[in-house]
Amino acid sequence: MIEIRSLTKTFKGQTVLDSLDLDIPEGKTTVIIGPSGTGKSVLLKNILGLIKPDSGSIVINGKDITGMSEIALNEIRKDFGVCFQDAALFDSMNVGENVGFPFVIHTDYSKEKISHEVERLLKEVGLSGIEAKMPSQLSGGMRKRVGLARALAMRPRILLFDEPTSGLDPVISCAINMLIKSVQERTHATSVVISHDIEGAFYLADQMAMIYRGRIVYQGTAEQFRNTDNPLVRQFIHGDVEGPINPIE
Repeated sequence: MIEIRSLTKTFKGQTVLDSLDLDIPEGKTTVIIGPSGTGKSVLLKNILGLIKPDSGSIVINGKDITGMSEIALNEIRKDFGVCFQDAALFDSMNVGENVGFPFVIHTDYSKEKISHEVERLLKEVGLSGIEAKMPSQLSGGMRKRVGLARALAMRPRILLFDEPTSGLDPVISCAINMLIKSVQERTHATSVVISHDIEGAFYLADQMAMIYRGRIVYQGTAEQFRNTDNPLVRQFIHGDVEGPINPIE
């Protein structure tokens, strides 16, 4: 579904993505791992068209988005559901209004129809009956779930997750990963997960890719990642200080 070729992006003379190549298969979950500051979130923003690369291509459903106008990109984005690292909820809106916001923007649904859809989505993420709560009243795990409910509103074909378990304790992290997996299995969406949660990555991934210094240095199944002799991958997944990755870079 997504083909990325020779993707390059620099900021103030620093190369963040360096001729990166990656195929993201349709209907599967691809988990992207790698040290902080190596380009994972920048890659996600390029896929969304929020950042334009210096060179290279991103082909989604046969269309290269890198040269598209904002109007054309907005049409492509209707196929996306995005779960941001901090959930990105509107603090001035209650939960129901947050989850219902995509319907207000993109449909002519009645208030009753939107309310019904919001109820359905919150039930899917295990949060029935919290429509009136404000984001400030929610725990971190609840905010992530509300963000996921909103991301699912338009029945997207592509789901993007930026550090979905960041800042959560191990129990809540496990619950979020189980929810992501169940959603993907139910919707058959093409999912891309940026994560530092190695065990969560192994649990979720149909395929994994590791970015280091702006390039994909290894790609394969979770089992291949567990068993590889690649020193970069082994150091990262085992959390070793010694190795080719400099922990103070």
